[in-house]
Amino acid sequence: MNKQTQNESLARGLSNRHIQLIAIGGAIGVGLFLGSASAIQAAGPALVLSYAIGGIIIFFIMRALGELILYKPVSGSFSTYAAEMIGPWAGFITGWTYWFMWVVTGMAEITAVGIYVNTWFPDIPQWIPALIALVAVYLVNLIAVKAFGEVEFWFALIKVATILVLIVVGLVMITTGWGNNGEAVGFSNLWEHGGFMPKGITGVLFALQMVMFAFLGVEMVGIAAGEAQNPEKTIPSAVNKIIWRILIFYIGALIVILSLYPWNQLDGKTSPFVLTFAKIGIPAAASIINFVILTAALSSCNSGIFSTGRMLFTLAGQNHAPQALHYVSRRQVPSRGITVSAIVLLFGVVLNYFIPEKAFTYITSVATFGALWVWGIILYAHIKFRQKHQPTSFKMPGTPWTNWIGIIFLIGVGALLSLEESTRIALYVAPIWFGILALSYQLVRKYNKNDA
Repeated sequence: MNKQTQNESLARGLSNRHIQLIAIGGAIGVGLFLGSASAIQAAGPALVLSYAIGGIIIFFIMRALGELILYKPVSGSFSTYAAEMIGPWAGFITGWTYWFMWVVTGMAEITAVGIYVNTWFPDIPQWIPALIALVAVYLVNLIAVKAFGEVEFWFALIKVATILVLIVVGLVMITTGWGNNGEAVGFSNLWEHGGFMPKGITGVLFALQMVMFAFLGVEMVGIAAGEAQNPEKTIPSAVNKIIWRILIFYIGALIVILSLYPWNQLDGKTSPFVLTFAKIGIPAAASIINFVILTAALSSCNSGIFSTGRMLFTLAGQNHAPQALHYVSRRQVPSRGITVSAIVLLFGVVLNYFIPEKAFTYITSVATFGALWVWGIILYAHIKFRQKHQPTSFKMPGTPWTNWIGIIFLIGVGALLSLEESTRIALYVAPIWFGILALSYQLVRKYNKNDA
């Protein structure tokens, strides 16, 4: 197929329900089911404040992205906006950083699939379920964008149903004493053990980095917009609902968990969801949550293949990647981009068994910084958009002040990474990564000039 524009070549096969659930799925990741245990240790009950602050910033980012999408709903999303509003270099760096971010996240998630399956079938080598999962999501993404949307819809529905059951059952226990010998638990655990903010304001700040990376993937609705059936209607609806979803699913679930269990009795390792379901007398609680986490990991892999395939397609269209990748199959999916990403993910699974865990941490730390970069670029590209164009019907509130608040906040989260040894490596690896990209951009630009 000849090179075509993005709008002509990719099928608009994602319906409103797909977009709505992709937005929810992006906002609810493995971080809530697993990461919340260590985040509770960092901040105590005040973790709900960390999620509220992080949720407001995510809402600003998504509103900025929402207005840019209505201006130009393409699958290249923020890479395309960065190139147009800031400069080609920004599109190059943002596109490749987002691609790499999802590839290393996918590597971690695909490995996690093997670990979770191992808890049920310890005799099966970890690489087998990891490989099966990768092949499955690869094939789903090759079939059609609608197949991706359908799988993502059901994965997201499982996560949403689990959280809603936890909230409803938890509230019944808190108010009636069911599952607690008839004695109502109440909400006093939120302030009785060292106060609501036992670790002080520093605890709230330290938890912010964990909170923000629990939201990783929320921007994926921007990539999906290029294949949405009616982006002018579905995107504003999905974006506006994000703040309520964060309030209900994150803050609601945490209030229930922290009311049922004194925060200082949670060990930081066991998922609070497992403890809650076990408390109401479900013997298979650990297996149920294990299954939910497994679907969340598969959802992340599915999203990773989808996002990286589209980003390679876009980068090739901008002459920032090999032209062969600007290709769509007869099913109107960027099959070559999807295949290249899947091969790199496969390499990551193999790599996991041959390089030390610390080396893998160094690689994944780029994903940490990559998220901050992409979110910051969305906010800054929106400022430049407003300087050049009239606002769309879906106006970002408070521009440019809300944009700058978001950017300063993201810089602050980046600075917080330096305070802990486990996350400090991100600040060492990031300059190397951006240095490689800056050099690569000069080479690509020179090649394009010669080619012209």
